[in-house]
Amino acid sequence: MRNAIFAFALAAGLTGAATAQATEVTPLVDAQWVIEHGADDNVVLIDIRGDIENTDLGDAPYIAHAVVAPYSTAGWRTEIQGVPGMLPEIDDVVELISSLGVDDSSHVVIVPWGTDSSDFGGATRVYWTFKYLGHDAVSILDGGWRQYDAAGGERVAAPVEPVKATFTADVQPQLLATTEQVEAARARGVKLIDGRPAAQYRGEAKSPVARVAGTIPGALNIQNGDLYSADYASFADPEVVASLAEGVGLGADEENIAFCNTGHWASVVWFGLSEIQGNKNTSMYDGSMAEWTADESRPVE
Repeated sequence: MRNAIFAFALAAGLTGAATAQATEVTPLVDAQWVIEHGADDNVVLIDIRGDIENTDLGDAPYIAHAVVAPYSTAGWRTEIQGVPGMLPEIDDVVELISSLGVDDSSHVVIVPWGTDSSDFGGATRVYWTFKYLGHDAVSILDGGWRQYDAAGGERVAAPVEPVKATFTADVQPQLLATTEQVEAARARGVKLIDGRPAAQYRGEAKSPVARVAGTIPGALNIQNGDLYSADYASFADPEVVASLAEGVGLGADEENIAFCNTGHWASVVWFGLSEIQGNKNTSMYDGSMAEWTADESRPVE
């Protein structure tokens, strides 16, 4: 039923990418917006695609006016105490962002490949990082490179060489849930939303980073793949996200914590619930199942 609703919305052309004006910031911008505003003084396009040079894109594989900071190698995530994919120390991620030419007045636009929900999860995770650091002027190019290239966006031979800026953090702790906070939330009956594929949620499959298969007892499942269309290269619109939330009994403003294996797919769910549907009582468990299952005393079902 949920997939049918999503397909209907996509077929109707409801891509969920509200077209931002030059003076406003929305969670998603479309390719035309990037083409028109990518060169604006206050806009910083961050291309997080990996292995750009090892593709068949020819001698102009880069996005005009963009700096490059690949999601998997630039330092957006790190291993902490054996748990992969964690948020780095604040000073380290602030240094990374500053090195990309981002200051406190910049409108950051993140560009992934746009191939599927896993790839788009890189953009939602970086977006979440900016929000956690208190930088609200951040958007994602809906559909990523796929939509940009399809719209005839300018391609160039080399990325922009950024001039280091001064970026300051104003940490928003309510956006990040620790293991201890997840344990306390369970005790209070707060809904935990597992963003992994259903097979992993049910314990029929397992990521190598999780010690055992299964999920946190009582967790509900919104698959990250239900929030992004690989066929249409677009994120789900608010009505689809609301339908998915309602399907698991989550109220529009109800407190919840999204998790997955390492806080990657969880960021897709967090983005959908918090930024597209508008449920600001949504946080994300950074350590997710990799950290939860590391301690054998924590329950898994």
